[in-house]
Amino acid sequence: MTIGRTILVVADACGVGEAPDAARYGDLGAATVPHVAEAVGGLDMYTCGRLGLGNIVPVEGVPPAAPPRACFGKLAEKSAGKDSTSGHWEMAGVIVDKPFPVFPRGFPRELVQEFERRSGVGVIGNVATSGTEIIQKLGFAHLETKALILYTSADSVFQLAAHERLYPPERLYEICQIARELLQGEYGVGRVIARPFEGEPGNFRRTRNRRDFSLVPPHDTILDLFTKHNLRTVGIGKIGDLFAGRGLTDKVKTENNRDVAGALIQAVEETDYDLIFANFVDFDELHGHRNNAIGFARALEDFDLAMEEVVEEMRPDDMLIITADHGCDPTMTSSTDHTREYVPLLVYGRQLASGIDLGTRETFADIAATIADARGLPHQFPGRSFMKDITP
Repeated sequence: MTIGRTILVVADACGVGEAPDAARYGDLGAATVPHVAEAVGGLDMYTCGRLGLGNIVPVEGVPPAAPPRACFGKLAEKSAGKDSTSGHWEMAGVIVDKPFPVFPRGFPRELVQEFERRSGVGVIGNVATSGTEIIQKLGFAHLETKALILYTSADSVFQLAAHERLYPPERLYEICQIARELLQGEYGVGRVIARPFEGEPGNFRRTRNRRDFSLVPPHDTILDLFTKHNLRTVGIGKIGDLFAGRGLTDKVKTENNRDVAGALIQAVEETDYDLIFANFVDFDELHGHRNNAIGFARALEDFDLAMEEVVEEMRPDDMLIITADHGCDPTMTSSTDHTREYVPLLVYGRQLASGIDLGTRETFADIAATIADARGLPHQFPGRSFMKDITP
């Protein structure tokens, strides 16, 4: 059978249990969604529960469905690392052999000096810290000196914060593009991120004008395959940033999960894109990295409501895939880092089989192989397609 549209939804950071190599990453015991459920005494996720979330792993408040409406399983990451870029690239068919570099003590002085020389601006900060905290700490000095605030995190990122009064977003984007061109090879961080902010000392706040500048995938992804066959694709949320815009017919920028949900539901209701690829970012950015299990739980329940609308609006030949890119267990209070975990796999379509246990998959790239097979497209993705398993 041939699928009409594929709707690929990534619940960012919603891992379902430690991966076999979790110890290597310091993540023994991580289990983001199950631990969040335990922390709040159970989750109310009717739609995902009916699809089969509780059939993948035990989730308090989400009992196993009998039978589930979707096929279900979990995926292990084969790429090195546990960041958004490698996770998304792998599910799109690109396995990263070497982890993107991280700089927990800040970036080397010679690298910073070369960036200052190329960009013509100075920097302050150069530490691994929270973005909301550093603009409060260094915002006044930034206004006084006009030096950009440089910082990183546990992720592979080079972040530049600037007040929009001094550096309008377009100017900050130009500077970040200079950084992106510099940061290659051994300094090739996954993303350079522009972090505009506004306000006055004591009340600085980040604006909606964030922009990410990702490395370019080293070879074709499922997005490239679709566009080369004149099939239309759209990236919702940070998808466009993670793939450096490549392979996308259209991009929809969003601020938060609510924006993503609105854009996703509209795309499912009204458009004829062949591949709709959406990322729900708040789990990671607002809750996981801040050890906020309660906020994480509420975001999961809101996500479930969005999935209810998506399922209702799907066409008979649509295929919905719900997954994640890594974990970020907010109950592991010794760290705010991503966690190396299995991610969930739920596959639903009115013309597809239901209740099939797809088991534990060896790589996220199984998703790319399946999407290609669903459209009858020849490919050489490293994953193993489960299309035959879900075909009645």
